[in-house]
Amino acid sequence: MKSTLRAVWPSELFDPSGRRQASETEERLPELPVTGPGLTMVIDKGLGRSAFTDFVELAANYVNCVKFGFGTAPLYTTELLMYKIGLAKRHGIMVMPGGTLLETAVQQDVVPAFFDTVCRLGFNGIEVSDGTIDLPRKQRTELIAEGKKRGLRVVTEFGKKLSGSLIDATHLAETQESDLEAGAELMTVEARESGMGVGIFDEHGECRLDILDNILKFVPDRQRLMWEAPLKQQQVLLLRKFGPGVHLGNIQPQDILSLETMRRGLRQDTFEFGIQHKQAKEYFYVI
Repeated sequence: MKSTLRAVWPSELFDPSGRRQASETEERLPELPVTGPGLTMVIDKGLGRSAFTDFVELAANYVNCVKFGFGTAPLYTTELLMYKIGLAKRHGIMVMPGGTLLETAVQQDVVPAFFDTVCRLGFNGIEVSDGTIDLPRKQRTELIAEGKKRGLRVVTEFGKKLSGSLIDATHLAETQESDLEAGAELMTVEARESGMGVGIFDEHGECRLDILDNILKFVPDRQRLMWEAPLKQQQVLLLRKFGPGVHLGNIQPQDILSLETMRRGLRQDTFEFGIQHKQAKEYFYVI
């Protein structure tokens, strides 16, 4: 289900960048590597029925994936959870529980029951992470393979959630390569829902450019990376560095339209995305 977006607006106002209009007709989470518009993943930390319905009505055309953050999924009533999953899927949005819930299943030794429940509820994706636990490579590969076997789309995550944890670029590159070989579609770089003191961001939420640049030296397939960037200044920095097609995650539901305006050059922060260089007109003067 997709709505008509352009209405009466000229295309130059709808998408000054000229790079995002394809998102009206493209599959919401296309098979990667992605060459078109950047993907956007929303973190839902506990929206109720009305708030989630309003969010989908307003922003479904600009969202590719909704993640029910950390371990919130079991706390919903089954009826409400299935309503939210079904609504998202009807609008072409991938929906998955947070990676911490799978980590809990590993720690509690109930992984088969986790997958059974995820499939029964109608989720169409999972996140495989080890932000809180230590997950051996063999087990990580097995979890990815099990997700694929059950028809789920698999997104992995790299990085620890402990405050002060930084990213080891070579380990990230090695993990991404193994994850993709195992069947994952995308790897997310950890920043938690706060975006502070974890991953590529310092305790003030500012990007550690030395870490970011180091990652880019080692990672061969940047189109398979999604950057968790919950704060506006983080989104602006990554958009300016990589362009409108960068994949961004852990976006707050209320910030979706704001982010989309920045992707299109409809906001001062990235206004340059919409500046078209036009050929100068020729003038002839008669003297």
